[in-house]
Amino acid sequence: MMVVRPIQAEDHAALRELARKTGPGFTSLQDNDQQVAAKMETALAAYNPDSIPQEALYLFVMEDTDTGEVVGICGIEAAVGLSDPWYNYRVGTLVHASRELNVYNQVNTLTISNDHTGYSELCTLFLSPEARHSKNGALLSKSRFMFMAEFPQRFNEYLIAEMRGYSDDKGVSPFWEGLGRHFFSLDFAEADKLSSMDKVFIAELMPKNTIYTNLLPKAAQDAIGKTHEATTPARKLLESEGMRYTGYIDIFDGGPTLVSRSNDIRAIQESRYVKAHIIDNQPEGGRYLVSTTDFRDFRCCMTALELVGNHVVGLPQEVADALKICEGNTVRVVPLSSGRRF
Repeated sequence: MMVVRPIQAEDHAALRELARKTGPGFTSLQDNDQQVAAKMETALAAYNPDSIPQEALYLFVMEDTDTGEVVGICGIEAAVGLSDPWYNYRVGTLVHASRELNVYNQVNTLTISNDHTGYSELCTLFLSPEARHSKNGALLSKSRFMFMAEFPQRFNEYLIAEMRGYSDDKGVSPFWEGLGRHFFSLDFAEADKLSSMDKVFIAELMPKNTIYTNLLPKAAQDAIGKTHEATTPARKLLESEGMRYTGYIDIFDGGPTLVSRSNDIRAIQESRYVKAHIIDNQPEGGRYLVSTTDFRDFRCCMTALELVGNHVVGLPQEVADALKICEGNTVRVVPLSSGRRF
């Protein structure tokens, strides 16, 4: 059984191994010892129940309870852009018109923006290829909403998620080649790596004026707001929960930024408390997310459940063991997907 839980110090080697698998364009978890060590240190410091820092990185791992292997990672930044500037491009429209010449042209533009400063961010979602089955990706991604629902005071009213932008099978980003390379004189992978460690150089080198997209190569224009093939399922999943593309893109690869009010996320809005009743049988039917109410030992699983009574659900012993709960404990539950009710 798969369980999502907060990262622990002994997960360092597993996190390093996951970082080796992410590939170009995955800014928040790269094949870099220094970045992985810094991310681990920051995440461990976040799980302090005695304080609510403005900036905190909550990292979670997905563990296979049968083998003890860590197969996935996901995270939430409590707030972005407070210490280091948070950049993206806002896609806009300018109209160039002349009645005398009978000319009317709409031109898309890109303007550097810090509009999402202070927003919470869903980040660092990665699942090992061998574990991409049985709705594990949905569990890994949506478990974060259960944590946010349980501890809303730790997060902003608004939530964003940056989707990895399009690159070809050689890892080349046409958006970067058509725009960023002219100002940075770096390969995409190198610039992306540097941005994950220090964003100051972005402000120093990025163009400050509005960019007309029709002056970019066609391949770069087509990549604006386009999601990497491997990230498309994650985008669809977040959109099914209520997040939307509103015209903001990554400055490096042109990938879309999804936005929502936190309380408008379906899993947050519809989740509820119930009492757990441990049962011997394996229930049938649709799957639910079930999470604990603990902070430092938060845990989330995916399972079918049995409606026992008013605000009481039957959970298999295997699920209870994975969640580390006992008979009568309070848990939070929500249907895995929209369109399903208790």
